[in-house]
Amino acid sequence: MRLTADFPTARAASLMGTMAKHFGHKIPVTHDDHQAVLRFEMGEAHLQATPERLHLALEAADDAAAERLRGVVESHLLRFAQRDDPAPLDWAPAA
Repeated sequence: MRLTADFPTARAASLMGTMAKHFGHKIPVTHDDHQAVLRFEMGEAHLQATPERLHLALEAADDAAAERLRGVVESHLLRFAQRDDPAPLDWAPAA
């Protein structure tokens, strides 16, 4: 199952780096200035930073794993983005 969402922000690269560093202490993470892959037990989160947004794409084996992955990724992103006054993300199934 794949889910995608966009988080509008001018701080996409910074937020992506914060997430990569935070999770890198616990799980395998690869990242550069424009993208990151967070490899959780329940699936993978692919983050891509652009000047105006952070794009998130989640991949998991089933609906339950995708929901757990979504919850972890979204809750951390919203916490790290507090100064942006974030709203919950609008997730959509990816084709």
